Parts: sequence; structure tokens; C-alpha cells
Amino acid sequence: MKNEIFRGIGTALATPMNLDGSIDYEAFGRLIDWQIESGINALIACGTTGESATMTEDEHKDVIRFTVERAAGRVPVVAGTGSNNTALAISMTKYACSVGADACLLVAPYYNKATQEGLIAHYTAIADASTKPLILYNIPSRTGCNLLPATCAALGKHPRIAAVKEASGNISQIVSVAAMAGQDMDLYSGNDDQIVPILAMGGIGCISVMSNLVPKETLEICKRFFAGDVAGAAKLQCQLLALIRLLFCEVNPIPVKAGLAAMGYGEGGIRLPLTPMSEGAKEKLLLEMKKLGVLA
Repeated sequence: MKNEIFRGIGTALATPMNLDGSIDYEAFGRLIDWQIESGINALIACGTTGESATMTEDEHKDVIRFTVERAAGRVPVVAGTGSNNTALAISMTKYACSVGADACLLVAPYYNKATQEGLIAHYTAIADASTKPLILYNIPSRTGCNLLPATCAALGKHPRIAAVKEASGNISQIVSVAAMAGQDMDLYSGNDDQIVPILAMGGIGCISVMSNLVPKETLEICKRFFAGDVAGAAKLQCQLLALIRLLFCEVNPIPVKAGLAAMGYGEGGIRLPLTPMSEGAKEKLLLEMKKLGVLA
């Protein structure tokens, strides 16, 4: 496939923060190193899980640059540069390219949304300005804007639009994306509970939240599938389902940040309007992490 960015699991990095909401770069650096040492195939900085929505523009740039520098070429770095403001998305994408990001992830415009024609114009303008491959990101539950299969097919003709991260949760729609656009763009799962189904439709990996906590186990799903052990991949997908559900029992990234804090990656700080994980839900998450051997 043109411009293949990575195959396997890319971790949608949470951004460790202190209790006052400031970014803990020491913990963030250790998290990046541990992810790479665990064999992760790519790192995604400043996505939804990274709390880019509440970062200033300077913080957004600093986190992208820090991730690129810390990764130091060991794995591809994908920078979240999407916006509902096309001009800002272009500016952030140009910046990410200039500091060495290997690709950019662009969420569909939110709040003001767009028609399908508008989505084509929006993404084409960004792709024309980029020097690196782009991953489209469809998550209508957050954006209120659905990137339809025919639109993916049209955008896939652009030489720098390389892939789509599908987090609609609609398997029927994802099958249509694979059928209509699969010859022109790679397909990544954007949902941890749909890794195997999307791989079965020709997907090449997942941009994952749970790999923040269990990178090796998440990678193993893809390894088994790519080795032809589909049943083994499906079995592991099911074994991790309890963790996945707990990671999304409150708004992402609230649970994953609580889990990372328990593992020593930051104090668990999170920015309003998100609030710390409820104690009852956190207790269940930490218990499941202990069952999986993530916590002692």
C-alpha cells in the first residue's frame, strides 16, 4: 500500500500530567521508552487520548516535538494535528512535518461539522499542504460528523492520504470502507474491541488506547492474526474485553490515565472538563490490571 506508516499496534499515547494539570515530561519520556521497549509499532501523540483538546497551541507543538525527539527514529511517530478549523489543521500539520513526525492523524471536523463535500475539501487542503502521509480519523460519536465510505474512496486518490482510522463502531460501514477505499488506503481499527474484526476485513493494525497499559498483550493480537492464528487472536481479543470495557466505562482518557498513574506514569492529573475517575470504577480497573499482571 502507498505510504504504509506502520503495521500492527500504534499506541494513542496518554499525556501524563501532574495534579495541577501541567505536563509531566519526565513521566512522558519514560512512558515512550517503555512503549518502544515493549515492541510497539508506532506512537501517536496529541490525539484524543493525549488530551489535545485542552492543550494550548504551544503545548500541542511541544508534545509533538518531544515525542519525535524521544522516539529518536526507533518507531514512527504520528502527530495528531486535526481541527475543525482547516487553517489551523494545515498550520499544525506543517509544524509536525517540520519537526520530524512521520505522519499526521486528522480527526473529522467537530461541532461545526461539514458536508461530505466539505470533508473532501477540508482534507484535500491539508493533504496538499503536507509533506508527510495522513491518516483520516472517523469517530462520529465525538465529532457528530461521519466520514462515509464513498468520501474515503474519493480522498484515497490523494497521494498523501494513506490510511483511515475507523472508530465509528459500525462494522457494516467499515466493510464498505474496505470494499470502496481499501485499494487506495490502509485501514486501522480505532476501537480496541474491534481489532480482530477489522484485521479480518484487510485492516493492518489498530491505533490503541489499551496498549498504553498492556502493549505486549495488544501486540500479540496482531502477531497471532498475521501469523495465521485467527482463533488465537480472537481468543486474546476476548480475554482483554473486560479491560477494554473498563477503559471506556468513563470518558477516554479518564480511565487510562488512572491506570497509568497506578503504574507510576504521572500523578494522574487530568484537565477540565474531564474529571478524575470515580473511586468505584477505578477499583474495578485496578483489580482487572492485577488479574492481567500489570499491577502487583
